[in-house]
Amino acid sequence: MRNLRYTVVLDPWPEGNGFTVTVPALPGCITQGKSREEAMERAQAAIACHIEGLLADGLAVPSERYAPSLASVAVEL
Repeated sequence: MRNLRYTVVLDPWPEGNGFTVTVPALPGCITQGKSREEAMERAQAAIACHIEGLLADGLAVPSERYAPSLASVAVEL
């Protein structure tokens, strides 16, 4: 058994009562939670499920080679 670590992005809901979670290194791995703690717990479960699916399909499990960074871009309209 290997220990893998992935960066997750917690995007707060506009209403302020939860988060959508994505995993940049695992496209399509998305979950949500009503609190930060619940979102993180669900992220662990979603990542494990996603990886199990990859392995069941005979696909390689991506490892995170770098941590994504956030930046903002100004756009003039």
